[in-house]
Amino acid sequence: MKILLTGASGFVGSSFLRRFADRPGLEIYGTGRRPMAFPNYTRHDLAKPLDLAFTPDVVIHAAARALPWGSPADFHTQNVAATAHVLDFCQRKGVRNFVYLSSSSVFYREADQENMTEATPIGPDFVNDYARTKHEGELLVRDFPGRWVILRPRAVFGPGDTVLFPRLLAAAQAGKMYRFDRPGPPARGDLIYIDTLCEYMLTAATGSSVQGEFNLTNGEPIEIQPFLFGIFEQLGIPLPDKHLSSQRALRIATAIEWFYKVFLPRREPPITRFGIGVLAYSKTFDISKSLAVLGPPAVSLQEGVTAFIRWQKEHLPS
Repeated sequence: MKILLTGASGFVGSSFLRRFADRPGLEIYGTGRRPMAFPNYTRHDLAKPLDLAFTPDVVIHAAARALPWGSPADFHTQNVAATAHVLDFCQRKGVRNFVYLSSSSVFYREADQENMTEATPIGPDFVNDYARTKHEGELLVRDFPGRWVILRPRAVFGPGDTVLFPRLLAAAQAGKMYRFDRPGPPARGDLIYIDTLCEYMLTAATGSSVQGEFNLTNGEPIEIQPFLFGIFEQLGIPLPDKHLSSQRALRIATAIEWFYKVFLPRREPPITRFGIGVLAYSKTFDISKSLAVLGPPAVSLQEGVTAFIRWQKEHLPS
């Protein structure tokens, strides 16, 4: 089976390549914006139409602007126009199988959300441009004339992570991390380990009967701040001792975002409303559908945390 993977130079894409490059019966071809030492790799910016000399059996579209900050135009180009270009490539080449890596953030609101399913309403408002444009990509995929699968992972982490934990660890190391106080019980959330996600991506790509939308997590919700502080302790990072209410933190983040949009639009603020929301609100999922169709997680959450901490220790500055 020939698989074309977009976003192959990113965290998820490169993890997929490393895991399955030598898997018997698979020929994996990658595209990405950055240089990469991989034999079947083509450097290409999906802001432009895609044209390759071979025809894959299935496309996994993992390329995206997966950041909490950026201009609406950048998010549209990299998440919507890019998806349209990959879908156009599929139709020109006669590819009949398409897997789209979306995001659980399409569901998010600035509130607790527990036990979300694939039927949980999406929109019309979104927490940021990333979530909005990932959903716009989903709408394009639903019109694909062949077999399509939409995967919505929640909080992907693991060796090579460039988005989730690096920002949190950097803030903690700089002494800029707070303990967020909120009314009611502690905020809970789901995560998914990178190897578990990669296995689900492969199953979706190779399973001819797999179709539709799937929310993906490790199925082991945790209390977010204690979980995070436990990782800090294992990495020898001092725990934050300053407290701040989640509502005050959101007001501060709103003011900072406004300042950056007006005066520093190309720079990411030190804190965002989305980043505060990750720690302040519960987001959990009912993954009954993915368990029934795609199977159980390949790697437990604890195994994933252990592997991540081992890798992180090797990469922490001395």
